Amino acid sequence: MTVVNQSQQQQAITSLWDDSVAATMSEPELLLYRSNLLGSDLRITNFGGGNTSAKVAMTDPLSGEAAEVLWVKGSGGDLGSIKMDGFSTLYMDKLNALKARYRGLALEDEMVAYLPHCTFDLNPRAASIDTPLHAYIARRHVDHMHPDSVIAIAACKNSEALTARIFEGELGWLPWQRPGYDLGLKLEQVSQSQPKLKGIILEGHGLFTWGDTAKSCYETTLAIIQRAESWLQANTKKPSFGGAKVAPLAPAERAALATRLMPVLRGKISKDEYKLGHFDDSSAVLEFVCSADLAPLAALGTSCPDHFLRTKIRPFLIDFDPANPDIDRLVAGLDDALANYRADYIAYHARCKRDNSPAVRDANPIIYLIPGVGMLSFAKDKATARIAGEFYVNAINVMRGAAGVDTYVGLPEQEAFNIEYWLLEEAKLQRMPKPKSLAGRVALVTGGAGGIGQAVARQLLQEGACVMLTDIDVEALAEAHAHLVNVAGKDNVATIGANITSEEGVEGILQATALRFGGIDLLVSNAGIASSAPLEDTTLESWERNQAILSTGYFLVSRASFRIMKQQQLGGSMVFVASKNGLVASAGASAYCTAKAAEIHLARCIALEGAPHGIRVNVVNPDAVIRGSRIWDGKWKEERAASNKIEAGDVEDFYRQRSMLKLSVLPEDIAEAVYFLSSSKAGKSTGNIINVDAGNAAAFTR
Repeated sequence: MTVVNQSQQQQAITSLWDDSVAATMSEPELLLYRSNLLGSDLRITNFGGGNTSAKVAMTDPLSGEAAEVLWVKGSGGDLGSIKMDGFSTLYMDKLNALKARYRGLALEDEMVAYLPHCTFDLNPRAASIDTPLHAYIARRHVDHMHPDSVIAIAACKNSEALTARIFEGELGWLPWQRPGYDLGLKLEQVSQSQPKLKGIILEGHGLFTWGDTAKSCYETTLAIIQRAESWLQANTKKPSFGGAKVAPLAPAERAALATRLMPVLRGKISKDEYKLGHFDDSSAVLEFVCSADLAPLAALGTSCPDHFLRTKIRPFLIDFDPANPDIDRLVAGLDDALANYRADYIAYHARCKRDNSPAVRDANPIIYLIPGVGMLSFAKDKATARIAGEFYVNAINVMRGAAGVDTYVGLPEQEAFNIEYWLLEEAKLQRMPKPKSLAGRVALVTGGAGGIGQAVARQLLQEGACVMLTDIDVEALAEAHAHLVNVAGKDNVATIGANITSEEGVEGILQATALRFGGIDLLVSNAGIASSAPLEDTTLESWERNQAILSTGYFLVSRASFRIMKQQQLGGSMVFVASKNGLVASAGASAYCTAKAAEIHLARCIALEGAPHGIRVNVVNPDAVIRGSRIWDGKWKEERAASNKIEAGDVEDFYRQRSMLKLSVLPEDIAEAVYFLSSSKAGKSTGNIINVDAGNAAAFTR
């Protein structure tokens, strides 16, 4: 499904409903169809935001009688990608019976524990805390969205009056209240007492709309949002954010500054938990960070709870003057500025906490605003960092809209705290699965398009790392990227075509890695080449090519990675994929064997220099990894077959029988060894070699 992004804001929101498609669907399927359509447009609701529901007549599996069932988006999930199993199903008669259990606003959180008792047909999808908001609205179909245009109106000082003026009685209005059971009952009262309403605006929060059919509900939602957008565009009289204060740097300069800053920042905020970064210098962000009102608006914080939960109470404003771009001064001031932010956050927690409030969480900022440059966002995984940034762009759009027609009002501090440290939210956090062993780590894999490179990348991705793949073969790299995106999603894997024998090319690889993910923690040097020829037939060109790729290339990538790891001050790991030939000479392969021996010794040298910084360097020595190897698909197989006086088709069996264990060595075997050395399981290992060769006595290390 096509996703409409922020750059398409000025285009009208039009219906994507297809009657011919909808005609074949059941009511639950129509709910799914509607949800996916709504979630495909970021102007309607952002990733993971919003809820949809339908009240459907179904047959009770136990009694065989008709029952009214609420289908509603379950806890978690995203409307744009939700499937049928993403909806909770609950008996409406049981939900209505819960009203007798309600003991008032002070005890409303206890109502969440009753929701599982209302489950229809043993559906395992947990009901969300928004379930009562949908259940008690007296309409069959309900949408709850967070469109920027409507939230802009909801976040105005005169929100109620503007709602009446803009929507002329078609929408109701309720004052700010934390989502929960009491709000559900208020929505019920308004929807019953004012039957002509098409929906309700919640102050500072969002929009509820409804209809008698799935299509009418969907089209009402779109019409209301478009009406809000059109009104804001027609009535905005003030310059956005007070007008421009500074000019943005050129795109290349913005990227260069972010590239330098992100590893430094990442190191300072990742001491307790590794963070991953995201950079955004879109037009909306630049307009905001270059504006006169940047500081006062940023200090107000966001209004919508969906925005706030992902971006914290306020962003971190970096002291930087793009007209006098002193980056060294910027970096030198980060420690004090971050300490002040953390102190402010801890003081906010102390002011607002209750007796049963959870302890203060990570006090580091999530959103970082840089005048003239853009926005950085950091979180425990790449997707969360990206989505946090997207939600702050929503907040920027809200502030622009509200301040353009009225006075923008942020969420009151105590209300913000009540949401951020809500016990129900804390319980949800506690239910999150334990992070994977490489969660939050950034890995760079050279030779990433080959069999070993892809296997290593797959292993690291499955263990929670983000991976940048590089290779000189850009077509093969694109194929590898397509395969690995299916393993770990588009956020966690990226590629860059480059030649590691070029100093400029290597710098480009590391810059791209830092800009994409925030830094680097794991380097897997795996770029490979193979050649075979008797000494007197070995050309200088062949000798120099082996040295350039297997020695110089490994040096350049290691040096560039080492510099960033030192900046981060988080330690790190380098693993060189060398070869049995680095320890055992082979006749007819002097150029290759010598270069591989240089790799191994380079690793030992870097291990000595890296140890004081917590940077470990180890080696994996494969032998005869034939399946999936691009090296063995070329002349190398024929050359080694000729050297061993066998047919090319017999090479794999020859090497298997030559091994002590009589086993073939596969790319996945190398990946396992690389993962071990990259992980904390080998946290006290550096300068070591692991042979993965199925046993070769001559290669035993001494």
